[in-house]
Amino acid sequence: MKNKKIILAISASIAAYKAAFLLRLLVKEGAEVKVILTPTAKEFVTPLTLSTLSKNPVFSDFVLNQNGEWTNHVDLGTWADLMVIAPASANTISKMANGICDNLLIATYLSAKCPVMFAPAMDLDMYIHPSTSININKLQTFGNILIDSKEGELASGLYGKGRMAEPEEIFYKIENFFKINQSLLGKNAIVTAGPTFENIDPVRFIGNFSSGKMGFAIAEELASRGANVTLVAGPVDIKNTHKNINRINVRSAEQMFDAVINHFEENDIAVMCAAVADYTPINVAENKIKKQNDDGLIIELKKTKDILKHVGLIKKSYQFVVGFALETNDEEANALKKLKEKNADFIVLNSMQTEGAGFKHDTNKITILKNTGEKLEYNLKPKKEVAFDIVSEIINSLK
Repeated sequence: MKNKKIILAISASIAAYKAAFLLRLLVKEGAEVKVILTPTAKEFVTPLTLSTLSKNPVFSDFVLNQNGEWTNHVDLGTWADLMVIAPASANTISKMANGICDNLLIATYLSAKCPVMFAPAMDLDMYIHPSTSININKLQTFGNILIDSKEGELASGLYGKGRMAEPEEIFYKIENFFKINQSLLGKNAIVTAGPTFENIDPVRFIGNFSSGKMGFAIAEELASRGANVTLVAGPVDIKNTHKNINRINVRSAEQMFDAVINHFEENDIAVMCAAVADYTPINVAENKIKKQNDDGLIIELKKTKDILKHVGLIKKSYQFVVGFALETNDEEANALKKLKEKNADFIVLNSMQTEGAGFKHDTNKITILKNTGEKLEYNLKPKKEVAFDIVSEIINSLK
């Protein structure tokens, strides 16, 4: 925890008093903590108490810099290694989930380049309301880490779920987060994600249904474990959040090949997750192809460069290469063939036959086939959890 940079964000809740105890635990273990209060949170815990405990000014309002710009939310968002929102009220959770940016806490959250934890605190009926459940689930799909509420006596006098986790439990979660996230410190990783688009003419292309969600989740997980990540992303509308990710946007298979080869040598880990086109048009029309009176259109195709195969050929002994196989038939046989031919260290197999897995979905079901002959099967899970499993297995293999 020593020298870790943590934002402790406190929203308006009676549980705000617990944040002072959490702050003391973090500072005692050597963390540098900056506190953000929502305006109404000041009615529950004073800035003076928190600034004294943190040994830093407490932030609550937007402030002007030397150029007259109110950018302290950006400065805070890029400064931190972790943002912890505790307590997170129903109001704050709703604003986080829906991007309602009307205070410094939400502005910093939306600007954060680090992982975010949130610990809900509210009354029983508010906690179980469908809108709150939807918002909490939505935040988790964004990659935020839930420290769930506990059952107990609530400020209203009711008994039930909604009580914020105790400071010691939140501290343990933070401590464990940093322990896990030291495992790839100093390592460099390159990840490909999303589809490629192969132009036919200025307005049409050949592509596939890859959303990029799996590759982006892996990049975020590698970065959260301490790796410096180069993310080569095809044309997808996804935002990466971790400050350790350097993103290179590409469109075609040729562009993705060039980006990977230009950066591969400097990396210890390569995860080739993108759904790269196998073929591309030989000729791309300069102008939009008009509909003809005949019955059809013939487009001649040529093979694209095989990125995974080339990476497998040039990899050094210290480099670890992961490939992906999406199959519709003879899944395991085809994946094992790919593992051998591409000289990968393991192949992540997912099948189009599994409902809820593959392109566009937020979940995936994988099997890892290793070059040692080991086979690891996993259940259907959210892609963030699948990324955790894949990165954990990379780390185990490196050990």
